[in-house]
Amino acid sequence: MLLTVAGSSCSGKSTAAWACAGLERLVVHDFDEIGVPAGADLVWRQRSTEEWIRRVLRYQAEGVDVLLTGQSPLGEVLACPSAVELDGIAACLVDVDDRERWERLERRDPGRWSTDAKRAFIGWARWNRGHAADPRHLPEAITTGAWKQMRWSRWNTWSGDDPRWAVHVVDTTRRAVEQSVADLRQWIRGVRAGFAEGQLPLGAGKWADTRRR
Repeated sequence: MLLTVAGSSCSGKSTAAWACAGLERLVVHDFDEIGVPAGADLVWRQRSTEEWIRRVLRYQAEGVDVLLTGQSPLGEVLACPSAVELDGIAACLVDVDDRERWERLERRDPGRWSTDAKRAFIGWARWNRGHAADPRHLPEAITTGAWKQMRWSRWNTWSGDDPRWAVHVVDTTRRAVEQSVADLRQWIRGVRAGFAEGQLPLGAGKWADTRRR
């Protein structure tokens, strides 16, 4: 099973995700482990998401779940060609309010990010919030100029109240790291319990026609 932990920069997703590395039958990976080339763009991210899904399938064959932290929103994950081969998918957005994100960016890498770059991170965070709540929120942000192999038709008729569109949100605003880690661990336990009981909304056979890849 693939559990994705997405979020704009300085949300705290990597810190929380790596704190879950000791859970049984779970491995944690960072999306950028595959290497980020100069000029990495939307198509690169989508093709790389497909590459990660293929790697997850190898873990799946061994009965191991993968917690993958990165920038890929749920819509991109579901649209990747091999996503229908996963036995389960669950998505979490780790978020923080705009003011605190800005302050974290300035503290983490003083002088590294221009004002425009920080505004871009904030804009991506706002888009992710909208996307997590409703797949109809500005889908062109990921579909325009996309990798040609993406299968947007798998979900582009869904609405925000569709039970398959389930994105859990962990808000790290003014919270201790330990609290965010506890929230993420609780989400993982809930996802695994739902999977074991056959109740995972994005379980195999529940969300896409595997005959139409």
